[in-house]
Amino acid sequence: MSKLFPSRFKLLFYFVKIFIMLSTLLRLIFVVWVFKEIDLSFFKIANTFLIGFLFDLGTVSFFALPYALYLLLLPRRCHGSIFDRIVTWFAYSLGLVIFLFSFFAEITFWEEFKNRFNFIAVDYLIYTYEVVKNINESYPIPLLVSGILILTAALLFITVRMGIFKKTFQSESTFGEKLFPTLLVFGTVLVFALFVKNKDAEQFENRYNNEIAKTGIYSFFAAFQNNELSFTDFYKTLPLNEAFSEVKNEFKKRGDSLLFPEKELIYRNILNTDSLPEERPNVIFICVESLSAKFLGSFGNTENITPTLDSLSNHSLFFTNLFATGTRTVRGMEAITLSIPPTPGRSIVKRENNQQLFTIGEVFRQKGYNRNFFYGGDGYFDNMNSFFGGNGFNIVDRGRGFLMDESITTNRTNIEDDEVTFENAWGIADEDIYNKVIKVADEAHSAGKPFFDFVMTTSNHRPYTYPKGKIDIPSGSGRSGAVKYTDYAIGEFLKKARQKEWFKNTVIIIMADHCASSAGRQELDVKNYHIPALILNLPNTPPLKIDKMASQIDIFPTLFSLLNWNYNSNLYGTDILKMKPEEARAFVGTYRKLGLLKGNDKVMVLGDKKVSNCYQWNRETNELLPLKEDETFLKEIISNYQTADYLFSNGGLKLNSLGLEN
Repeated sequence: MSKLFPSRFKLLFYFVKIFIMLSTLLRLIFVVWVFKEIDLSFFKIANTFLIGFLFDLGTVSFFALPYALYLLLLPRRCHGSIFDRIVTWFAYSLGLVIFLFSFFAEITFWEEFKNRFNFIAVDYLIYTYEVVKNINESYPIPLLVSGILILTAALLFITVRMGIFKKTFQSESTFGEKLFPTLLVFGTVLVFALFVKNKDAEQFENRYNNEIAKTGIYSFFAAFQNNELSFTDFYKTLPLNEAFSEVKNEFKKRGDSLLFPEKELIYRNILNTDSLPEERPNVIFICVESLSAKFLGSFGNTENITPTLDSLSNHSLFFTNLFATGTRTVRGMEAITLSIPPTPGRSIVKRENNQQLFTIGEVFRQKGYNRNFFYGGDGYFDNMNSFFGGNGFNIVDRGRGFLMDESITTNRTNIEDDEVTFENAWGIADEDIYNKVIKVADEAHSAGKPFFDFVMTTSNHRPYTYPKGKIDIPSGSGRSGAVKYTDYAIGEFLKKARQKEWFKNTVIIIMADHCASSAGRQELDVKNYHIPALILNLPNTPPLKIDKMASQIDIFPTLFSLLNWNYNSNLYGTDILKMKPEEARAFVGTYRKLGLLKGNDKVMVLGDKKVSNCYQWNRETNELLPLKEDETFLKEIISNYQTADYLFSNGGLKLNSLGLEN
């Protein structure tokens, strides 16, 4: 056995053992963390750890390969030289620091997302300023760093005491003896690089088993490499003309008139069938960060953390059965602005070629509105400035010197230091952004032009900090306090806005971008897509609770209908109030799983292995109970997702493809 694994490789294989031990410990921690949700049957849990062990071997092989090649190529006479000692100590220490850092980073990531590293982790690496500041405000960084360094030193000490360095440096192993272990490491790397994908770890129905079977570092690099998915390559499809025919027929049933019926487009005319005069009020849309429906007393919460929203729910159009399309802010922005089912992979907000698209902003532009996007942080984060600026919005953000694409000529206004009373990693307090909204609204009113403001809040986000003395929950104490402050800030905004002359002619819409959490054991955790939405101050519209199932993508088409607008549309959304019971539906998805939820609580999910699953959603238990596949339902989901993906990928969302000016 010593001939197969010579003493020269003693340290390298000890390094491999440490990684596997840390990774196995991490899996055990995650199992305990979600003990009530994970499938703990012997076969399933054993396979979870077995698959995880194999992925650990593959992952650590990538780290081991450079040093294995070094050991192979360094002549025997140089074993234990000063050069050899420096290289070995440095490589080993660096590797331990990386492994320990990953260990703690995965714990913090799991705490928030109940996922191994994914697109979000990649984004966090890109947006270093916000993320580092957020981590510093949310966690005891000096303690964590000290812990990593102490553990590294302890492992180095143990390694020395076990004589592993000594055996490595005193080895007389020849080139031939070192060849086999090097080839073993190289072969493992080759197999994983060419034949193994991160999703191969997903062999279970339970999502938690799938996530725990993965290895975080491997998942991170897989997400870094693959951030878009080809719908036609990975999902079930229909012939393209059939898919468009399915979608167009649905639009025709609603009374829409297709403007290019022979083309693979959905551009159509929507008429105000009631023949009432059009209303042109100002519109302020407040997109609230991470506001799950479960936080509101109106949905049964007993903490009394949303008194403002609970009161408003009785004086507004209150949508009680509304679902977000995704689990991130950019996915919510995509759904709201483009009114489109979520496309697989990254949100369109973060993709290339996402400017000059037909958005709700284009409808407002054609009605003569100024369009503004407000964000309390730096709008370069998540590509928001580029997306909104490239689609005709004026930008108002914190803007500490980060520029948009130079080709974007949209106006941009910085929120200055003297306009800020409180700020954390993600941006200024909600009260401050609302004060800026009021200031800009005053200016627009003086100019006599209607305005549409898209306001993205930041306070309901880790580290959950906000100005002191505003509410009875201390800043930084957790999500409940952040929700209550968010609610308080909305109340203060409305108090100030009601004193303005422009308020009587201003519609206020409040809706979440997504829920506070998305994790669950099901293929799609439907309950964690349920969000609140309210439309306030509508002219000639009495308060009403609307229980019809609907999607984020439907809110603005509903508003346009309520304002009696005749307009051309490239939006998938429809007027919720005019939906027939059989038309009620909501699109929900992750970056890989694409779902359609129907009004009878049936769910169809498309997976990226060209698979589909049909379920009955139990609202009480939040379980998905398998059903036989419904061909009509399957055609409906495929046609919507396939055509949406096709339109973006082939320019069908572009203004110029619809004969509109840029």
